[in-house]
Amino acid sequence: MVNCMTGKSAREDAEKIRQDADERIAEAEKRASDNLDIARRIQADFDNYKKRTQRENEEFRKHASDSLIADILGIIDDLERALSHAPKDDDLAAGVGSIRNNLMKILSLKGLAEISTDGKFDPAVHEALCAEAGENDGEITEVFQKGYRIGDRVLRYAKVKVTKRQTEGEQKCQES
Repeated sequence: MVNCMTGKSAREDAEKIRQDADERIAEAEKRASDNLDIARRIQADFDNYKKRTQRENEEFRKHASDSLIADILGIIDDLERALSHAPKDDDLAAGVGSIRNNLMKILSLKGLAEISTDGKFDPAVHEALCAEAGENDGEITEVFQKGYRIGDRVLRYAKVKVTKRQTEGEQKCQES
């Protein structure tokens, strides 16, 4: 009888050890699965971080020269003012004009384009400095400073004078 007892007890002990081992294995598999999920999330977060950083760096590189180009626009304005006051047949004026044209070619390769001032006033690209009486509202009559854009972004707004149609009441006040 002793043998039966020890045999049954040994089987029970072995079964208990197997159950404990199965529980530990299941628990270890769950922890491994949880750790794998965490690792995948971290990997996805890192991939998103790399993509976002790359996009930001590309944006920065794209706009890094904007400030320099905006400063150069002042020089272009000076060259245009000098040309407007110089005689047309002057060799010096021809040289200054050539320098201005070459500078504009280089800047246009960087994406710089002049904002059109023909036609109607557009507050998205024009800055109205003053208004004068006219038949229609919002027609550009004079350009004080050219405007420029790079791609779809305005680098400098065109400074213009626009027309404003007067009402009958306004006209009577001015006549008196």
